[in-house]
Amino acid sequence: MSTTYSLTQAERINSKKQIDRIFKGGGSKAMTASPLRMVYMADERLKDARGPMAQMMVSVPKRFFKRAVKRNLIKRQVREAYRLNKHIINDTLARTADRDVSMCFIWTSNSLSTTADVAVHMRNLLQRLAERIERDRAKKDTEGHE
Repeated sequence: MSTTYSLTQAERINSKKQIDRIFKGGGSKAMTASPLRMVYMADERLKDARGPMAQMMVSVPKRFFKRAVKRNLIKRQVREAYRLNKHIINDTLARTADRDVSMCFIWTSNSLSTTADVAVHMRNLLQRLAERIERDRAKKDTEGHE
């Protein structure tokens, strides 16, 4: 699969309805690679669905950084780390082809990190998510054959 290193508007979550579904709808799960926490929700992909299989958003709470400049810096670092490593999750989703994933990355520390550190934590989270999707897919396949 060819890798495109871009993060289009369609790959970003920007609807209030979708954000509410992730946080209030139930069915979402979370994992942490400190200082990043990922809350995600995997849905069945509709047959006629267009658009990306994975969508993301970034949140940096004001309680950790009062200044918007620092919050925006962290958001840029997280988006960049996702952009460079999204192939991990996209390849897995392309293989299973029946899932959509919505992810929210939340910063949980009151200290800044280097872009390289953020990328390492992002890679860790995406690999763990890909493994979990593969495991759920394998479990679903074995249940279907019984």
